[in-house]
Amino acid sequence: MQVSQDATQEVTFSDVLLELWRRKWIVLLVSVLVGVAAGLVAKVLPKQYVASIVVSPVSEDAGGKLGAIGSVLSEVGGLDSSLGGLSLGGATQKGEYVAVLQSEALTEDYIRSKGLLQVLYAKLWDPVAKKWTVHDVKKQPTVWKANRTFKKYIRTVLTDNHTGLVTMSIKWTDPVAAATWANDLVKLTNDYLRKKAIDEAERSIAYLSEQASRTDVVGVKQAIFSILESEINKETLARGREEFALRVVDPAVPPEMATSPVASLWAIAGLIGALMASTLVIYFILARKAGLLLGSSKVKS
Repeated sequence: MQVSQDATQEVTFSDVLLELWRRKWIVLLVSVLVGVAAGLVAKVLPKQYVASIVVSPVSEDAGGKLGAIGSVLSEVGGLDSSLGGLSLGGATQKGEYVAVLQSEALTEDYIRSKGLLQVLYAKLWDPVAKKWTVHDVKKQPTVWKANRTFKKYIRTVLTDNHTGLVTMSIKWTDPVAAATWANDLVKLTNDYLRKKAIDEAERSIAYLSEQASRTDVVGVKQAIFSILESEINKETLARGREEFALRVVDPAVPPEMATSPVASLWAIAGLIGALMASTLVIYFILARKAGLLLGSSKVKS
């Protein structure tokens, strides 16, 4: 064993290169065949298309006006606590908008409403019988599983910290579906956030109107009416602006070229892999031969 290990260590890289050169035609033929096979496999595999939409989160800066109102309320005194948590801050909602765009609740609602469960798991769905081919209920696809698949393999959301633009990409085998899903998810996000803003504004208007009717202090009433005007403006803006939270800078269009798998890259990878494998095989062959030869000479002596 010791003799064999020492002999194996004596095999140099020059020996391997020399042996590769001696067998160059065989190695080259095998490598080309492997590369061609890898390219053919890439041709057969389903094509993946990526459709991207670029949006800009809309920032509502109400800090100046509400800040002035806040100072009035402080001077009048006592109304801050009576407004029951009504937010007077001018903090941006951009983070919330991006979070809603990729939220699980919104994604599950979209998958459910568009019937995407059967699309995402088409191999497990029998369109004729209209049932799953998997009989085990625990293994059957669910909206929750589809959401996980969507989040992990299909949708990607990236934010450019320099420009503030958000890019959402959808990767799927159907380019038209990929573009449709990307545009729909942005629209669904805008619709959801617009409805939420309208509901909140309506509740605030009702609450402020009630508070105004309960006080006779002129300064307090003026402050309440100023906030009331702001809430009415918010409701009007939400009702009149379709792109309420996310303004579309570049809508998604169906791509004409697949992003993966790329047959040429697969062929090159197969060729390089075969060459590396051939080098390793020749190295181990040389090492074994050297060990066997020394072992046989020891027996003869």
